[in-house]
Amino acid sequence: MMRVLIGTMFAALTLFGLADAWNRAHAQAPVRQPVTAAQYEQWKKQISNWGRWGAADEIGTINLITPAKRREAARLVRDGESVSLSSDADTVKAVDNPNPYEVTMQGIASDRLAINYHGIAHTHLDSLAHINENGVFYNGYKPDPEAVARDRHAKNSIHNFKNGVFTRGVLIDIPRLKGVPFLEPGTPIYVEDLEAWEKRSGVKVGAGDALFIRTGVWARRKAQGPWLRGRAEGGRSAGLDASVIPWLRQRDVALLGSDHPQYVSPGEAGGAPRGAVHDFALVHLGMPLFDNCDLEALADMAAAKKRWEFLLTASPLAIRGGTGSPLNPIATF
Repeated sequence: MMRVLIGTMFAALTLFGLADAWNRAHAQAPVRQPVTAAQYEQWKKQISNWGRWGAADEIGTINLITPAKRREAARLVRDGESVSLSSDADTVKAVDNPNPYEVTMQGIASDRLAINYHGIAHTHLDSLAHINENGVFYNGYKPDPEAVARDRHAKNSIHNFKNGVFTRGVLIDIPRLKGVPFLEPGTPIYVEDLEAWEKRSGVKVGAGDALFIRTGVWARRKAQGPWLRGRAEGGRSAGLDASVIPWLRQRDVALLGSDHPQYVSPGEAGGAPRGAVHDFALVHLGMPLFDNCDLEALADMAAAKKRWEFLLTASPLAIRGGTGSPLNPIATF
């Protein structure tokens, strides 16, 4: 009788342990509903920044970088050490670099550069004239395509950022959070990932910040070689899930950057469009984007210093009517 009772108790404890483990596992991996097309459309009305800074505004969330914010950012410099957030100019054609930098030596003391910088290969800043929805850009700007082809953009161009960017930068290192060298292609990043990193690092993203999300693109490319990442070509990339969009608006991020153009690819079938975060940020939030940053050296320096906030400076080319600019963002600790 005692043996039967002990056996029964052991079986019950085993079942309880298995159930508890199952509950813990499912608590860690909640069932998610993808952002629907209807939700995405509703956000365009609920969280849009159109008109927030006036009908004539052309700089969007850059308005959040106030003089006070710049002074706050300047005070972050303690050691005076700087690190670049740019990849090197890539002159080698590959599956993820169909348009390499063209560097032509014109003599011993002169060279010429040519670059088609939009896409997934080269570090650049997207202006608010880069992406449109049915011909309409941020804040209702609707240009005549023929006029643009003839004389570039009249509004929302990169020339509006001629005075440069000077604000607090914040790095969120998702591979480090998850204990891996890089995220596998197609891995989505959710709000709870961002907030788990905030808790771990002790740095909370706030108004006027330049937020950089590391997925480990360049670490994976170094280890395994190039792979198809572009959404237009049906590639795969880790990045922000569409469900993060309201969080970006709530936190009033001024600029968003990553080692890929912001989005997870492929997206959910039948839901928000592929590239949802990238396109919504530019068109509806008026949030300029740093695409294809190399965040590996920044991540190493931040980890060594145990500091995940820094002074971020960046100076795009002063191109009137331009849709963006290649550039070299700098983090200074």
